[in-house]
Amino acid sequence: CSSDLFPSHDRAAFQEMVHSLQSKTAVIEEKNRENEELLLNIFPPSIARRLKSGEKDIADHVANVTVLFADVTGFTGLSESMAVDDAVKILNDLVTAFDDATERFGLEKIKTSGDNYMAVCGLSSPRLDHMNRMVDFAVEVRSLVRRFNYERGHKLDIKISIHSGDVIAGVVGRKKVTYDVWGDTVNTASIMLSQLSSEPGSILVSQSVYTYLQDLHEFEWVTDLSHHPEDAMTVWRLKGLTKRGGEG
Repeated sequence: CSSDLFPSHDRAAFQEMVHSLQSKTAVIEEKNRENEELLLNIFPPSIARRLKSGEKDIADHVANVTVLFADVTGFTGLSESMAVDDAVKILNDLVTAFDDATERFGLEKIKTSGDNYMAVCGLSSPRLDHMNRMVDFAVEVRSLVRRFNYERGHKLDIKISIHSGDVIAGVVGRKKVTYDVWGDTVNTASIMLSQLSSEPGSILVSQSVYTYLQDLHEFEWVTDLSHHPEDAMTVWRLKGLTKRGGEG
C-alpha cells in the first residue's frame, strides 16, 4: 500500500488503537483470573465451576459426611487485654493454620464465626475414611493451638465436637453469597459443643463416630445428651492416640 493511503499520523493512530485494545484485553484477562481465584478462595472448586457456568440455585443433599465445630477458648479474655489489631492478627494466624490443615487432611472449611470454626469432610469429594480424617484433623488442630501457645506465650485452648451423617449444602444469598451446610447433622454437632461444659482440649464425638472408630481410637463415655425431647444422644471423648495408627 502506498504511504498516501496510510499517512504516518493515521498509522500512528492505528497502532495506538491496537496497543490500547491489547492493554484492555490484558486487564480483562487479569480481572478474570482474579475473579476465578476469589471464587476458589470462597467456594469449593466444584461449586466455583457451577457458579462460573451461570448456575444460580445450587443446593445438594450429600450423604455420609463428617461435620466438625471447634471453639477457641480463652480468646475473648485475651483480646480484651490487647490492641484490636493485635487480637485480630492472633485469630487470623490461628485460623490460617487451621485452613492449611484442612487442605492437608482433605477437608473443606465452611466458615468461621468469631472464634468458632466449622469444617466438613466428604462434602465435594466423597471419602470412605471421612470420620477418621476428621478425628485426625481435630488432633492436629489441638496440637496447633498448643504449639501456638508455646511459641507466643498465650493461654488459648480449643474444644471440638464431631458428628457424622447427611447434610444439605448450598449457595445462599445474592449480594453477599456464601456456601453453607445445614441439617440435623450440623445441628447435632453444634449442640454437642454448646450444651456440654467439657474441659478445654476435649474432642467430643457422637455415637455414630464412636461406633465406626472405636477399633482405631480410644474413647471414654461422657454423657447422654437430650437434644430433642424424643431422642437422646450418647457423647464420647477422644481419650488417646490411635490404637493402630489409623490413616493420615
